[in-house]
Formats: sequence, C-alpha cells, structure tokens
Amino acid sequence: MSTGYADSRPETRLERYTKFWQKDLTRESEADSKNRLDKYIDVVNGYYDGATALTEYGWAQSFHFSRFYKGEGFAASLARQEHYLASHMGLRPGMRVLDVGCGVGAPAREIARFCDVQIVGLNINEFQLGRARRYTEEAGLSDQITFVKGDYMKLSEQFGQNCFDAVYGIEATLHAPTWEGVYGEIFKVLKPGGVASFGVYEWCMTDAWDPSIPSHRELAHQIEIGSGIPELRPMKLARQAMKNVGFQIDHEEDLADRPDEIPWYYPLEGDILKAQTAWDYFTVWRMSWSGKLVTHTAVRFMEMLGLLPKGTWEVGESLKVAGDALVKAGQAKLFTPMFFMIGHKPTLAN
Repeated sequence: MSTGYADSRPETRLERYTKFWQKDLTRESEADSKNRLDKYIDVVNGYYDGATALTEYGWAQSFHFSRFYKGEGFAASLARQEHYLASHMGLRPGMRVLDVGCGVGAPAREIARFCDVQIVGLNINEFQLGRARRYTEEAGLSDQITFVKGDYMKLSEQFGQNCFDAVYGIEATLHAPTWEGVYGEIFKVLKPGGVASFGVYEWCMTDAWDPSIPSHRELAHQIEIGSGIPELRPMKLARQAMKNVGFQIDHEEDLADRPDEIPWYYPLEGDILKAQTAWDYFTVWRMSWSGKLVTHTAVRFMEMLGLLPKGTWEVGESLKVAGDALVKAGQAKLFTPMFFMIGHKPTLAN
C-alpha cells in the first residue's frame, strides 16, 4: 500500500502539521511548545509539504522578505536583498559556500550568478529538494550548485569541520529548536579567519515585544503556526547566541527598522494601489481578500478531488493568519524578518 505521494511527501505528515499548535492561545501549554521543539523536523517538513507550492504561487521562489525602494519591482527587491547579503559577506569567485535551509534554491541561484561561487544547498525537506534541483538544472547552474538533504543541527556530522569558506541563512534558521544549536554547527563547519564569514537574516520579535502583553503573545503565536516556527524568540537572544558559540560579530542591524517609505510587508497588505510596478499588481492582488478567496477556494476543491495532498487547505488557512499577523506586527515594530548579522570565526578557533 502506498505511504506517500510521487513527489516525496508522506501521506499523513501534512495533515498532522497544524495539530502541533493549540488554535486557542489560552490552551497553549509548555508541553505544546516543548513538543514542537522536540519534533522540529516534523513541524518543518509538515509545513513545507503544504506551503511550498502555495508560496511559490502567491509569493515567489525566494521564500523571504526584502526592503523596497519607491518604484522598485518585487522581483528586483528580492534579488537586491540577496545581493546585499552576499556583498557584506565578501563572497568571491571560487568560494565554497553553504546555504542552510535553501528552500527551492532561488537565493542560491541568484548568489551563484552574482558572485560566481560554488554553493551547497542544504534542506531537510525532500519535496523542496526535488524542486530545487529541477529549477537549477533548468537555469543551467547545476555545475555551480548542488543540493543535499540534511539537518542544520547536525552539520559537522555531515560535512566535517572547517570545510566552507562561507555560510549563509536567509530567513531559514527561524525553524531551529535553538539558535545556539544551529549557529554552533555553522561555526564548526566554517573555516576560521577574517575572510570566511557567516551571514544571516533572522526572524525575531523586537525589543518592543513584551510576551506579558496578551496581544503581543497572540501575534507571535499566529506567526508561528502559519510559518512552521516551533518558537519565535526575541532579537537579543539571536545576538547573544552568535556570541555564545564563538562568533565575532562584524555587523548587526535590524533592516526592517530603517525609515523606508515602502515597508517590507507592503505586498502582504494586499492593496493593489500600492503596487510599485504594473507587473506587481498580480502579486499584490493574490494577497488581497479577493485573491486569497480565489486561491483558497481553488485549493479546497483541488484537495477534495485528490489533486492536492490532504491538509494543504488547512496549511493555506494558517498562511492567511500568519500574513495578517505579520502585517500587524510589522506595523507595530514588534517583529522583524530581517535582523541582519555578519560574523566570522576567529583565526585561533578550533
């Protein structure tokens, strides 16, 4: 009897995803949080089994946010966010670079073209890996980028130590059960010295977030359940985790806190009047109430007909909840998807 779909997604994993959270925050307990942290691999896989195709359709193949200049197209802003990271990391032709949590490989493809580096994309989700390999082959970049299945909490077991010239994570390490755990593994596989660097865009609750305020806790809860995050944590803990594992931080900044005229969350608002280019009208419309109604109605019928795995619609509904919460938290400056850190492994580190 079949135990999965032809695209590598197990039959029941997606259906179990939303059960990791209590929909009513008042019923959430420490046991629920601990269960998500202990079973982070199941949380992440369940989420991306359902969210990957929906995100590609509704957003892009680059599963991250970006800053916007007035009049800048959506795709251009995503690429610029990736270029900004690569430039600050000092990536140079020929470097061997690790992308932790590579998604379907769009940032890796962009950075490989931009910097002429060799990239290893790591992902724990087979469904995403299959799509990443296909897209990369279609782009003619298979000689520069390889994709491997692995857990970024066990990098040194898979790759050994001191083997990469640079490592980056673009809104990916948010799924880690602890930042010390994932940053510590990155520290091990990164070569020592000032040239090698680690760059990250991290999802964090800002210093303005107060978990003792019910509305603040509710926003974090909604972002978690709609984003596959076992536990959202404050920014100060990310900074401290980098230091705790041995990194010397060369640069840190919350890029979402810059006084940009066009906020990072504007596409999620679904207001087509705010679209920066004509091409972006469709992207923004898909985030509007009518766009989401059309998409989620179609997803429900496709799931009923067996064209999509069971549980896809429910994950889509959680994405809607998270989208609204991200806008509210962004407007209130309670959350950032782009706490930007660059660090290096000191020369004497072993």
